[in-house]
Amino acid sequence: MTENHPELQQPAHGPKHKKDLTRRKVVVAGAGAAVAVGAAGTLAASGAFASETSTAASASSTSTAAEACYRLTSETTEGPYYIDADKIRRDITEDKEGIPLTLQLKVIDSETCKPVANAAVDIWHCDALGIYSGYESLSTGGGGGGGSAPTDAPSGTPSGTPTGEPPSGAPSGGTGGGGHEEPTDDERYLRGTWRTDKHGQVTFKTIFPGWYRGRTVHIHTKVHVDGTWTDAGYEGGHTCHTGQFFFDEESVLASAEVEPYSTSTTERTTLTEDTIYDQSGTTGGLLKLKYNKKNIAKGVIGSITMGVDPDTTNDGTSL
Repeated sequence: MTENHPELQQPAHGPKHKKDLTRRKVVVAGAGAAVAVGAAGTLAASGAFASETSTAASASSTSTAAEACYRLTSETTEGPYYIDADKIRRDITEDKEGIPLTLQLKVIDSETCKPVANAAVDIWHCDALGIYSGYESLSTGGGGGGGSAPTDAPSGTPSGTPTGEPPSGAPSGGTGGGGHEEPTDDERYLRGTWRTDKHGQVTFKTIFPGWYRGRTVHIHTKVHVDGTWTDAGYEGGHTCHTGQFFFDEESVLASAEVEPYSTSTTERTTLTEDTIYDQSGTTGGLLKLKYNKKNIAKGVIGSITMGVDPDTTNDGTSL
């Protein structure tokens, strides 16, 4: 992580944690209430991003009373297309077209419920047509200008759990980890790393992801702790969480009506068909989304709280 950001020059040791062999994993009070604070506010993605400071301040005053301790968030494979945090930034959009997405994340210790401050959070995902930066020649998405929006039941979609190895070059999220691929180009759009504040919160500005063959719509994430923020970025520490964020079917179908998503000719895998999402809702990475149901193109706010174990290492390469 190698960019020059003087404002990040401070230790990132975070709170000390004592290992408990019977770690408490408490169900959230009210299954429907499990998400990050601060999701209220304007639906305009750019406005929500700009108002991050005020949102976090108001949220912190109510977070203690409003949120119970979360389960440990599901660990998933890193996948083959991870590039180690070489873009220290919150706005990862670059020039990519798509529905504006403001991603509001919070990281807490799933045992103590305390925010994990100064953690480095990575996110990366494909563009509106399923292409990953750094791996454009290997990605299996694409559009032809004549595609039509997918339906709830894509034709030709196999049932059951796929067997065998994933296709060569295909982005993988399978239980075998997919194996890391070396980057094939210098593009780095839709990738970024930023630091959690004292409330454990971090906000990214990006676009709603598209889809590619064999996977539902998703965003990858990693949480690094016990490192140090310097003028060179983030150094040391370990990865305590590797996961993915997911989108409900209603939002994906709505996005598929908007260009450039509507030009995709790639068959889509639904949320229930995906082999990585464990169907456990928030614990499994399902985002809470806010958007104008009549016009999703105006922007989406996605939020979630990740319950992590800062004492463990989960780098997503051995799942």
